Amino acid sequence: MKLRIFPVVLLSAVFFFSSCNSCNKPKTNAVTETTKQISVNPPAFSSDSAYAYTQKQVDFGPRVMNSKSHQACAAWMIEEIRKLADTVYIQNFEATGWDGTKLQCTNIIASFNLKATTRVLLTSHWDSRPWADQDTAGKDKPFASACDGASGVGTLMEIARDIRSKPPSIGVDIFFNDAEDYGKGGNEDSYCLGTQYWSKNPHVPGYHADFGVLLDMAAARNAVFAKEETSVFNAGWVLDKVWGNAASLGYSNYFSNEIFGGITDDHVYINQLAHIPTIDIIHLDHNSRSRTFGDYWHTHADNMDIIDKNTLEAVGHTLLYTIYQYDAEQKPQ
Repeated sequence: MKLRIFPVVLLSAVFFFSSCNSCNKPKTNAVTETTKQISVNPPAFSSDSAYAYTQKQVDFGPRVMNSKSHQACAAWMIEEIRKLADTVYIQNFEATGWDGTKLQCTNIIASFNLKATTRVLLTSHWDSRPWADQDTAGKDKPFASACDGASGVGTLMEIARDIRSKPPSIGVDIFFNDAEDYGKGGNEDSYCLGTQYWSKNPHVPGYHADFGVLLDMAAARNAVFAKEETSVFNAGWVLDKVWGNAASLGYSNYFSNEIFGGITDDHVYINQLAHIPTIDIIHLDHNSRSRTFGDYWHTHADNMDIIDKNTLEAVGHTLLYTIYQYDAEQKPQ
């Protein structure tokens, strides 16, 4: 999926990254110590619904680039999100994979409250990796990609349904990015092709959001979401807000304060190319076999058996709360 690009930070580096917590903070309507603690009542997040959205994608089979399953799932996602969003933008484009394969890609962007200038970006990839290269058997075969891909989309589909039921005053854009997992180790830019394309060719010219949140492998049983180093550096204030909300909502067992080495993921390109401070909520665990992600990562164990509704609830509830809290912070107190 992605590559480690930094070692785990040393203690001296922790202080350096902590000093960047205000990096890229909005110059207007900035979060202050007073507004930071605003309590809100967002719509209820349904983990059952998020689970069903995840299951539906898996039922298509592996959403490998250029496959019939990929095409069918794209058609379903577009049909489903159009029922919920105010406007849906489709980016069909061709990318070249690391091996020279021409990849037929589809980015899907669902927008809510188009007139709002204050906006939040939520994103997750929806394609499947073609090879279970971290497994001991069937390494050249595709796998279900239930957690690594489908779960993020399922969570954001449910958030879209919630936003439709109780629209916030701010704008929200949900970006389902494609061709994230068709990459090769040692070639970082061969990953995240859909996000690289969107970051250079946004769905709306001049698009900007105050901040972004990427979901990746955020649904497994007993998942641990450490503070990923690139997120700390580029969007520390966003990370603090989300992790603080998770703690106040009782989800500290999922959202760890440990700082973990940076990785190549979609948020890297959104930060660098689109200049939107974006964090990554991703399963990062020093105790796992891979020493980075959960043991199911890029194996055939990444199926619906690994998906846990309690984890879906923790992530979805926290993210919804953050959206509506940020909405409340924009209003005169």
